[in-house]
Amino acid sequence: MAMIGQSLKAYLAAHDANDTAGAVSEAITLIAETGVALAVTISNGPLGAKFAEKEGDTNPDGDAQRGLDLLADDRFLTALSQSPVGVYASEELNQPVLIDASRPLALAIDPLDGSSNIDTNVSIGTIFSIRPFSGDRMAPFLCDGRQQLAAGFLIYGPQLALVLTLGHGTSIFIYSPAARDFLLSSPQCEIPAKRAEFAINASNYRHWEEPVRLYFDDCLKGGHGPREAEFNMRWIASLVAETYRILVKGGAFLYPGDRRRGYAKGRLRLVYEAHPIAMLIEQAGGLATDTVDSILDVAATELHQRVPLVFGSAAEVRRIGRYHTMSSNMPDRAPLFAKRTLFQA
Repeated sequence: MAMIGQSLKAYLAAHDANDTAGAVSEAITLIAETGVALAVTISNGPLGAKFAEKEGDTNPDGDAQRGLDLLADDRFLTALSQSPVGVYASEELNQPVLIDASRPLALAIDPLDGSSNIDTNVSIGTIFSIRPFSGDRMAPFLCDGRQQLAAGFLIYGPQLALVLTLGHGTSIFIYSPAARDFLLSSPQCEIPAKRAEFAINASNYRHWEEPVRLYFDDCLKGGHGPREAEFNMRWIASLVAETYRILVKGGAFLYPGDRRRGYAKGRLRLVYEAHPIAMLIEQAGGLATDTVDSILDVAATELHQRVPLVFGSAAEVRRIGRYHTMSSNMPDRAPLFAKRTLFQA
């Protein structure tokens, strides 16, 4: 039984009931070790040579690449080349790298999520998804998220943390420099069922579709609106930081598609961002959708496919889904249910 303070090594050893599980554990161990080394580089801040942006360089989705993005990608690829991972797919690479077709695992990774926050010292991270591999370079990634064997992320913040699921709950480990290992701090995360808090980039309000605007407006009406609660709104612009906060405190995160060119299907990547985050969230008792349907049931048709993403406390995510499917027929949105004050007729 997992206990607070248990080492990552011991935790993984207890999971190794078969060959595939042992291979997964080996890959996770190397990801964790690489993350520790990368955290040291990140902690050097602008004193490190790799923080400079390489002008003109972009990843396959057209996003600007930082020197640290490329360094992180190279380190993870190098480390995992010595693991049971046979094929490696990354946000920074056009196509998956075939390492060894005889190995049992495929890895999808965002080597450095939130790298636009590097200069402002906001938490950034590494998101990963481990899948079965049978020799076809693309097949492990062109499927739904239910095929994942494990998923997680490292977050480089005030603590270096590893958030991990092996398919039976979501756990959090904190790196201990004294122990030189990740130690279990939360054996079984459970997202709080209710919290009047949501995360969305409100600067895009004018571009949103009506269901997102309605949800946003109802939340901002506070205690005298249909939600009858005073909501807190935030936006960190770091997916790992937003996810970590929701795992601990609850609430909802929204990155919907909108009317801007190139944003109709959202901006987050299905294979190496939405799928692993959704697995972590569902294993913690929450829900993750594309605004309506479960993200884990959405099958990728291309490696760098984008998708709208809503996740967090299950009841809140389901409510957001109802704004998209039945907003005109939601009884608790009717004026009859609004509280009246001295300023309301």
